[in-house]
Amino acid sequence: QVHLVESGGGLVQAGGSLRLSCAASASIFNINAMGWYRQAPGKQREWVAGITSGSITTYADSVKGRFTISRDNAKNTVYLQMNSLKPEDTAVYYCQVRAAVRNYWGQGIQVTVSS
Repeated sequence: QVHLVESGGGLVQAGGSLRLSCAASASIFNINAMGWYRQAPGKQREWVAGITSGSITTYADSVKGRFTISRDNAKNTVYLQMNSLKPEDTAVYYCQVRAAVRNYWGQGIQVTVSS
């Protein structure tokens, strides 16, 4: 069963913008925090941004001021608005949902920023 569906990735030039979405299925109950991670080729997965159930947001230093995380609780969806993209932002992006019972991961979506 697919619990999280990501969309919005793609190829963009440096300086451009993309908006990622991650929709959680209705089968996931009691969602707490939601977040985004990324993994570049040859590197470990790293945390990018998080948002609590009360919409408190936190960001990795590398994306602070350029990325914005938000959520729509009615739609069980988390977003990542990415502006001023850099080639070093190229990675597979994963959403994570923390629920009362367990954590869920999306399948990953490619973001490629060309110089």
